Amino acid sequence: MNPIVEVNIQSEIGKLNGVIIHTPGEEVENMTPETAERALYSDIINLSIAREEYKQVKGVLSRLTKTYEVRDLLCNILKDDAIKAEVLDRIEKIEPFIGEKAPWGSLKEQLMRENAENLSRLLIEGVAMVKDNLTKFLSKDWYALRPMHNFLFTRDASMSVNNEVLIGRMANSIRDRESVIMRSIFDFTPEFKTRTLTIPPVPRATKRIRTIEGGDVLIARDDILLIGNGARTSSQAIDILIDEFICRRSEKAQHIIVQQLPQTPESFIHLDMVFTLLDRNKCMVFAPLILNPGSYQTVHIKIQNGKLQSIRNEKNLLSALKKLGMDLEPVLCGGSDDWNQEREQWHSGANFFCVGPGQVLGYARNNYTIEAMNNAGFEIIKANDFIENKVNISAHDKYVITIDGSELPRGGGGARCMTMPVNRTNLD
Repeated sequence: MNPIVEVNIQSEIGKLNGVIIHTPGEEVENMTPETAERALYSDIINLSIAREEYKQVKGVLSRLTKTYEVRDLLCNILKDDAIKAEVLDRIEKIEPFIGEKAPWGSLKEQLMRENAENLSRLLIEGVAMVKDNLTKFLSKDWYALRPMHNFLFTRDASMSVNNEVLIGRMANSIRDRESVIMRSIFDFTPEFKTRTLTIPPVPRATKRIRTIEGGDVLIARDDILLIGNGARTSSQAIDILIDEFICRRSEKAQHIIVQQLPQTPESFIHLDMVFTLLDRNKCMVFAPLILNPGSYQTVHIKIQNGKLQSIRNEKNLLSALKKLGMDLEPVLCGGSDDWNQEREQWHSGANFFCVGPGQVLGYARNNYTIEAMNNAGFEIIKANDFIENKVNISAHDKYVITIDGSELPRGGGGARCMTMPVNRTNLD
């Protein structure tokens, strides 16, 4: 039996002890230019190149911490027929067509007959549509069960908050199955010790009102949540979290700092695309939005003893954190030039992932951002040099391991997007 892993995330920067990742598979290429927008891609990407780049992500993480692959975790729970049935029941609730009867049986019945390994593949990569009636013949869809094109970004469908896992309520239906799978993994994997929380949908709502995704949720400190409010996370979902903290009636104050985000461009979809924590006293920022938010409000909410104690505007995110004892020095995405800032933010230049305080992963392509990191005291280490033991990272207190990124950034995310941590060592 594998050792029990207690979910524990009380910061963005504590030493990483376990992380869930998903190596991109055929689901990434199982789209056409016509369906790319529906799949939330602005372009179709080359899987072979993307996988070579992802090898660096996995290679680095595998040397630094315990890694868990989504497909392996899913396959393990599907070996139990009762759990398999429950997972398919959960999928049917969001994709009811899988239960529709046909002379040859429903898609759900067909899936139930698959072994665990093949079923885990089909649930992620999709099930090809058999053109066995007129409606299907005329349909432009290639898949009866659509692929999960975005699952390499494991951050969004679930998020570890202290010792619990909040399941994402996705803004787009194409990603709903990701949430079902991540919830099922945490519910049914005996080695994970945690409790899952969900945001209930609004009954009979004609559109998605309560949505929240992991890219918008950052754990600044055990008592400070940072949440982006924009295209993917709604104020109504944040209100549900506020109510949850109120109901717990904790004597210790809980702070939620909400940063409003523009609905466009698509590179602003989550807070971690414009702000990430790097060290105890440093953060990466897209300056035009984080330092000068303008009409985009920064709101500080304080909850204590079962009451909402206060809700007020702050000058900006860094100012709000400073008032709570977190005095952070900003490192500028794209450096000091406005033009470079916009270009590099577009390719996830602000999206860094910490494996420890001052020890981070990010894309090599964002040259001006990496230069700014170096000027801030971070040693620059190429991923392959680290993987091949050409460099001793223990000789450096602060470093950024740079990952090649020509295809992966075109999927719309960076190192933080591609990682879902389950355990970190608490900071002193």
